[in-house]
Amino acid sequence: MINIILCGGSGTRLWPISRTLMPKQFVKLFDDKSLFQLTVERNNSICNKQFIVSNTEQYFLALDQLGELHKTTDKYLLEPIGRNTAPAIALACMELDPQEIVLITPSDHLIKDQDAYLQVVTRAKELASQDYLVTFGITPAFAETGFGYIESDGDEVISFKEKPDVITAQEYVNAGNYYWNSGMFCFKAGVFLDELQKYSPKIYDSCKIALAKADTNGLTRIKHEDMIAIPEDSIDYAVMEKSDRVKVVASNIGWSDVGSFDALYEELPKDANGNTSCDNHISIDSKNNLILCDGRKIATVDVEDLIIVDTGDALLVSKKGSSQKVKKVVAELKNRKSEMHNIHLTAHRPWGTYTILEDTPGYKIKRIVVQPGQRLSLQKHFHRSEHWIVVSGTATVTVGEHSMLIRPNESTYIKMGEIHRLTNEGKIPVVLIEAQVGEYTGEDDIVRITDDYNRG
Repeated sequence: MINIILCGGSGTRLWPISRTLMPKQFVKLFDDKSLFQLTVERNNSICNKQFIVSNTEQYFLALDQLGELHKTTDKYLLEPIGRNTAPAIALACMELDPQEIVLITPSDHLIKDQDAYLQVVTRAKELASQDYLVTFGITPAFAETGFGYIESDGDEVISFKEKPDVITAQEYVNAGNYYWNSGMFCFKAGVFLDELQKYSPKIYDSCKIALAKADTNGLTRIKHEDMIAIPEDSIDYAVMEKSDRVKVVASNIGWSDVGSFDALYEELPKDANGNTSCDNHISIDSKNNLILCDGRKIATVDVEDLIIVDTGDALLVSKKGSSQKVKKVVAELKNRKSEMHNIHLTAHRPWGTYTILEDTPGYKIKRIVVQPGQRLSLQKHFHRSEHWIVVSGTATVTVGEHSMLIRPNESTYIKMGEIHRLTNEGKIPVVLIEAQVGEYTGEDDIVRITDDYNRG
């Protein structure tokens, strides 16, 4: 059985800790591990192979975090843009033997009961081997309005229900035969593709075309024009709600999608007063607060039931119970043309990281870390010049036709428009301070001539 791990989604309801280029599945929230890493570990003992489906940016995050676990994976499929779960799963299944049983798991869910999880996956595998499409129904703990529901009679699916209002959700819970729709699935690759071709032929056909034209040099990379031609749809709408081959496995596995700060609060360790544990939090008569801080001290006095999240460049304060509205903040940031929904002060790149230290009109200062054996793209800028000062390590810097070694406490200057590149040929990370000066210092003022990571 192969585990297909879906890495899509930006987790907008967990802003500001989750952003487009560092979504919630890669944020280390639980014992210094991310939800992605926990997903890999959880399924590694169940499946003999893993297949990661992600976009390009998330691919490098996945590689880094797999490396921290001292693990590798068998296959990658990179999507230039997301088209929802049906195309993502279809493209992956088309790369597999039709008889291969696949376990589809999102990368951003928390499952705490590993023994119960093993039992339900084993049951799902049995049903999948009989050519059923299996979905996992989570035993509901309360009347949740943010999930879809599955109505069942034993393991037979009667119907799928849209996200209900509170009264309807409570009726579902009281009925005893409704489950939360987990977004996890198990089936033979070929059985799913047969059902997709039957019920959503446009998705099937366009996925076949996209895969046939994909770049397959070490991993499968779908081309943008082919991906955009695939109709966007979820696996539920495209197949599961239409097929007569569907079974549900009731799953009481300590599951959470960690889809909001209210949900996250329930999963984090707390002190005697119900505040989430945080070394930088000073609490004076404060109770039942979610406190997430990134370096700065947070002091609370006589407050209760608040969500306080500080990431250095953004501060969120909300009442508990209202955290679903955080996605409205993200919408407003987009409306204001802000990049704060997209990227943290520290951004992860395939070659390392950069941290913005200062960003004002006319100049920007960064701390850049380039890992051993990695290099930036060969590039130029139209609107800024750059000063590079090496703090540690030795950088090989190419400017125009000339290359030079820049050692600690040495610097170089790159004029606006000059083609340049930085390479770390050493054994330790290169750390440098970059000062950008110009009328525009946005990240989109990069013209890549060549790039090791096939970025545009």
